[in-house]
Amino acid sequence: MRIFVTGAGGFVGKWLCLELLSRGHEVLGAVRTPEDVDAIPDVWRDKLRDVSWLAVEMLDAVAVEEALRRRPDAVIHLAAVSSGSQARSQPVMAWGANVLGTCTLVYAMERLGIEARLVLASTGEVYGAELTRPARETDPVRPISPYAASKAAAEEAVMEYHRRLGSEVVIARPFAQTGPGQREQFVVAAFIHRILNAQREGASEVTVGNLEPIREFMDVRDVTAALSLLAESERADGVYNIATGAGTSLQELFALIRNEVGWTGEPHTDSQLLRKGDVPYLVGDGARIIELGWSPDYDLRATIRDTIEDARAHLNY
Repeated sequence: MRIFVTGAGGFVGKWLCLELLSRGHEVLGAVRTPEDVDAIPDVWRDKLRDVSWLAVEMLDAVAVEEALRRRPDAVIHLAAVSSGSQARSQPVMAWGANVLGTCTLVYAMERLGIEARLVLASTGEVYGAELTRPARETDPVRPISPYAASKAAAEEAVMEYHRRLGSEVVIARPFAQTGPGQREQFVVAAFIHRILNAQREGASEVTVGNLEPIREFMDVRDVTAALSLLAESERADGVYNIATGAGTSLQELFALIRNEVGWTGEPHTDSQLLRKGDVPYLVGDGARIIELGWSPDYDLRATIRDTIEDARAHLNY
C-alpha cells in the first residue's frame, strides 16, 4: 500500500513510518517545511531513508492537494498539537492545527476524489473525567481540555465527511503513549529526565505535580502497530481505543522509573506543577482492536527501561 502519513517527523510519526516500512508499505511522510526534514535526528535518517518526504503545511489547501496527487491508498493523520500543556497555553493554535488542519485534509481528499481510507489519530482523553472504569468506544465524549476538545472536534469533522460521502474513515483513540525519544512535555519523559538529572547532581528529591491520577501508558511501538493495522484491515471501521485496560498511578510510575534508574530520592510536590482539570482516571478498554488482531508487545517496565536507555545514550546522562 502507498500510505500518506501527516506529522511524520514527530515522535509518533517517525515510529509509525518505521513500522509501515517494516510491513512493506510505500510511505509518503509529510512534515511542515523542508527544514523539518533536515531536523530529523541522524539516528533516524538511515532507518527512514526509504520514506518519501513531503513538505506540507496542513493549513495550506494547495500544498495538501499537491501531496494527495500521489494518490495514496490510505492516509494516517497525525499532524496536530499533541501536547496537552501546549494546547492549554496556546488553545487557539491547538484548535487551528487540530481542527482546521483536519478539515483542510478531508476536503482536499473530497475535491480530488481520493478514496483512500482515512485513519485519524485522536486520543483517549476525549472521554473526559467522569469514568471510573476503562472507557469503551460507546461511552460519551466529554472532553475537559483544549487538547481533548479539539481532537473531539476533529473526529466530528472526519465523521461528517464519512456520513456525507460514505468515505472509509477510522478513528483511533490511543491512550497515553510513551517510549524512546519522547519530549519532556510528557510525564514519562519528564520523570525520567528529572530523575536522571537528580542522580547525576546528587540531589535527594525532584519536583512533581499531582501523583494521584491513574493513566494507561502505551508503548509508542504498540500504538504504531495498531495504527498500521487500522490502515490495512478491510474489517476496520468506526472508532477504536488503542488500549489494554491496565492503569498505573503516577505515584507508581514515578517509583518504577526511580527503581529502574537506581536513584533513591523522593518526589516533592511543587504547587506550580499542579493544574486544574486533571483527569483522575483515564484507562481504555481495548477489546475491539484486540478482536481485530492487535496485541501489545511491550509491558510498561520494558517501555520504561528502553526509554531510560535512550535518554542516557542521547542526552549525555
